[in-house]
Order: sequence, then structure tokens, then C-alpha cells
Amino acid sequence: MIFFFIRDAGHKYRFFSTEPVRAIEVRTSRWRKLWEKAKAKLLLLPQRSLRQEQALARIARLEEPAVRILASARTEDKKIRFRFFLFIQKQRTRHVLLLIGETLLLPLSGLAMLLPGPNVFFGALALLMITHWQAFRGLQHLARKGHDFEASELLAEWEEAVEAKAEDRFPRLLEGMEQAYGLSGLRKVLWPPRKSP
Repeated sequence: MIFFFIRDAGHKYRFFSTEPVRAIEVRTSRWRKLWEKAKAKLLLLPQRSLRQEQALARIARLEEPAVRILASARTEDKKIRFRFFLFIQKQRTRHVLLLIGETLLLPLSGLAMLLPGPNVFFGALALLMITHWQAFRGLQHLARKGHDFEASELLAEWEEAVEAKAEDRFPRLLEGMEQAYGLSGLRKVLWPPRKSP
């Protein structure tokens, strides 16, 4: 499994892996209908967020002492390590705040039990909490592991195009990265559609 640490078209760093997004696995037979609806809602999250959360969650299961991360060849090793350290700290803080907020919302989701049908709001919130908790655990493991950064010319070319705002080059570069690293749906992670004003 290869991990990536690269800027998206909005100049924000993204962390993701070569593994595709998949539905979170929860074993339950009692409320299967609720969990299935909630999982469908969870997969509607933006791919850039969902892929990052799942890549972070996968870190907790890695037994290797160091994580192989591809990064742009444009950035020198010392700078990329510092930016990655800042990224981890920012993500830790973000996940703690999200977990606190979701914990506070959980009792309110119980009020939706008064409505007929399964409480999809509770199920979706529970799955979000599970996802954020797993990502937070992955961040804890990632901070303790070694980081083997490998320079990639393809990622450097992408970052140069982003910096130059050369959107005409984006499709070709994204397709090249997808083919070289066996990725899919990279556009949704690095170049999502713009929100209309």
C-alpha cells in the first residue's frame, strides 16, 4: 500500500492511499436496515475527506515501523517533513473537535426515534463517529511511526501545474498519476468541482 501527501487544486495538503474507498464494516444483524442506510449516507461524503479518513484509519493496522509516503519532488525533505508534522497536528486537533461535537449531538439524535422508520440520523452520526475515531487512532500511530518520503516527478509536475493555475493540464496529469499508481477517482480528491456562488 502506498500513501500520498500532496497539495490539491486549492493548495491544501491531502493524505490518501492507493486503496479505494469502501463502506465501513460494522457487524450487526439487529439493525441491518438502519446501518445499510447510514452507510449509504456516509459514502455521500466528499471523496477528498472520505479517502483521507480511511487512509488514516489504515495506518493503525500497519505493522511496519515506517510508512512509505510519496510526495512532490519539488519540496526538499526537511520542508516536507515539517509540513507533514504540521498536517498531523492540525488533523489531530480537528478530529478531537469533531469527536466532541458528534458526542454532543448523539443524545439529540435520539429524538429522531419519535419519527417512524429507522433512525438514520443516529446511524449516520454513529458511523461518522466511528470513522473519525479510527482516523484519530491512525493519526496517533502515524505520529509515532517513521516516515519514508519518496520524491515523485509526477506529483511535482502536478504541484507545478497547480501553482501556475494551469487547469488545462490537470486532466492529463491526473490520468497519468492514476495509471502510474493504480488509483481511481483522483479528480474527486485533488480537483473537485467548484461550488457555484
